[in-house]
Amino acid sequence: MKKRRLLLWIMGLLLAPVLSIHSQDKSPLKLIQKIPLPNVKGRIDHMDVDVRGKRLFVAGLENGTLEVVDLKAGKWARSVPGLQAPQGVAYVPALNKVFVANENDDTLKVFRGDTLDLLNTIHLDLGANRVTYDPHGKKLYVGYGGASAKKDYGEVGVIDAEHDKHIGDIQVGVRPAEILLDKSGQTLFVFDSVASKIEVIDAGKSQILSTWPVSGQRPGDGAFDQATHRLLIGTRTPPAMIVMDSMSGKEVANLPTVEGMDGVYFDAPHKRVYVSGGRGFDVGSVFVYQQHDADHYTQIGRIPTRPGAGTSFWSPELSRYYVAAPANDKEEAAILVFEPQP
Repeated sequence: MKKRRLLLWIMGLLLAPVLSIHSQDKSPLKLIQKIPLPNVKGRIDHMDVDVRGKRLFVAGLENGTLEVVDLKAGKWARSVPGLQAPQGVAYVPALNKVFVANENDDTLKVFRGDTLDLLNTIHLDLGANRVTYDPHGKKLYVGYGGASAKKDYGEVGVIDAEHDKHIGDIQVGVRPAEILLDKSGQTLFVFDSVASKIEVIDAGKSQILSTWPVSGQRPGDGAFDQATHRLLIGTRTPPAMIVMDSMSGKEVANLPTVEGMDGVYFDAPHKRVYVSGGRGFDVGSVFVYQQHDADHYTQIGRIPTRPGAGTSFWSPELSRYYVAAPANDKEEAAILVFEPQP
């Protein structure tokens, strides 16, 4: 009996590395590259990608810059200075423009897409955050206002993106933290992180159609799977990934997620949800969920990133997932590049 136990113990030691490698191979995301962002300090916020030009635009919020990464070369390309807490970024190739919303002043900056020369400055109000582009109407939606502007309500500014004109506003909850748009450009889903609700808006009429409560507090980021009519919502208190029917507002799933959540994306080809977090925490990670059908999801991975690495960006065209990792005492800021695994 003792010999048999000894043999099993030895076999376990021999197989352990193989099993460990096998489990790593099964990770839904594989880190394939780290691209340093030299001289970028503090919190990093939202991103967008130039698919054809292989460039990643990164909002250096506390750095006051728009950082540009050459994805083909795998290195930092340049920095555009002089911004006031840049947050939302939208690259519109059809217009050859990059729009950057700035939280600490009242501006939406418009840069030429190829040269990054400043084209226009659109004045809105303080607290500008997320931006969403509608290619059908050539409109950009910008969330701002609220406490930053000393108001008890927020606004979604409507921008004529072709002519860089502020053409209207939609009054919403006090903190419009996320703005999602359906493919037709007719319906907006605006997350109010303070009141923990979602406002459904008729974009054409600029009218709120419905208001739905969210079971968790501080819904800050989300994604929309239009094929299944599901909103995928990240909340911070408690940290959860909540799935809601976009037609009725009914909650259909609720799973624990990463603390310091600051990014939610849906990978339609792999039927996965990526939730990144770590903002304000000593550890960072990406939680990965598999969508089995519209109402059923399973967590299939927890991939370590970097302390404070809250924001992320998923590019279906490039099949790459980018996580923004801020600098710390040991490492400079970087973009962590992940590739989905079968």
